Amino acid sequence: MADALFTDFYELTMMAGYHAAGRLEEQATFDLFFRRKPGGVDKVVCAGLEPVLDYLESLEFTPDEIAFLRGLARFDDGFLDWLADLRFTGEVWAIPEGTIVFGDEPLVRVTAPLGQGQLIETALINRVAYSSLIASHALEITGAARGKPVLEFGARRAHGPDGAMTATRASMIGGCTATSNVEAARRYGLPLSGTQAHSWIMSWELELDAFRAYAETFPDDCVLLIDTYDTLGSGLPNAIQVAKELDSRGYRLGGVRLDSGDLEALSRTVRAELDGAGFADAKVIVSGDLDGPAIRALEAERAPIDAYGVGTALVTAQADPAFSGVYKLATMGGQPVMKLSSTPGKATDPGRKQVWRTATGDVIGLDTEDHVGEPLLRPVLADGERLTTREPVTATARRCQESAAAIGDAGRWSVTRTPALRSLGSELAAHLRRGIPG
Repeated sequence: MADALFTDFYELTMMAGYHAAGRLEEQATFDLFFRRKPGGVDKVVCAGLEPVLDYLESLEFTPDEIAFLRGLARFDDGFLDWLADLRFTGEVWAIPEGTIVFGDEPLVRVTAPLGQGQLIETALINRVAYSSLIASHALEITGAARGKPVLEFGARRAHGPDGAMTATRASMIGGCTATSNVEAARRYGLPLSGTQAHSWIMSWELELDAFRAYAETFPDDCVLLIDTYDTLGSGLPNAIQVAKELDSRGYRLGGVRLDSGDLEALSRTVRAELDGAGFADAKVIVSGDLDGPAIRALEAERAPIDAYGVGTALVTAQADPAFSGVYKLATMGGQPVMKLSSTPGKATDPGRKQVWRTATGDVIGLDTEDHVGEPLLRPVLADGERLTTREPVTATARRCQESAAAIGDAGRWSVTRTPALRSLGSELAAHLRRGIPG
């Protein structure tokens, strides 16, 4: 979705107010960050930048959208004419996708005319927050699998088609190895995975006939779903029979899938029977409402499972479907600004900032400072045009694994502010409080 009207209404009412006050073109800097990590994850993965850049590069109001706004009878013609000519002309600095990030760090820094920076708030939070949420849960789930492949099967459970596409891309960044989502595979160049559903088995009079028909169609990539009727009583024996028939034709059974039951106990029996029949190379794949804790428990028991299929728990971020992404003003007209709050943790840091990564922690400071460490925020768009080449999702996924490994235990990672940033915040807060009545 790239429509200009994908925004909250108050962005437009504020912009109309800026227009009336002659302030639309004043330069402003906004920070997109999160305050706390979602529950159920150890590390937060920064994701969603590529969709943000696509959105900003294509941002414009169509005649139909302007006509809709005109019909609301809320905005004057001068403001609507300004919207009709709008293109994003600002600059964006961002932390690369796949990087492990922490609370209060600017993930995306936007400097643009005030009206433009205000309009894009909803779209940026939406893209970055949901992508980062799913990528973070994917990293947690794939970590639970201890290096075994995790296949993303969640398109049918996602919150609409756009959510499914976003979730698949983010899942791959977080460590999934393949997806069942065909359009996402086409669009993002991802590996596909999938065999048959229970409906395939049920459409044949006999389970064995269903297995044979599938093996006839896909002899060199045959994985059979064996729990439609009786996993051990019919599914597994029929799969072994078809494996023998494939073997006689020069092919090998790719594997079997379990989608229900006691997966630990079933996998042990299935593995033993396959091995005993001469098919030690056939994979045992399991699925069925799996999540991080369930996979971790199976791995703790050393269940003989080769791969996991995960859908609902991943694409809905079932463990905690909230990501506290916010987008706040940091400078106005070149001067630092900040938000105060009586709620702990909701005050913001003023000024244009940079984040440096050191060997033991991150440091947030003003972008005019020099600091030891790797600067994480990098220029990605200037004058409304992309500065970076489009990166394959596989490359972003590698960065995620490398970043997670470098961080190690996230609980020991420190995030501090430079003395200059702390001092600026204290001075500005004192100045603002002097202007508060009472």
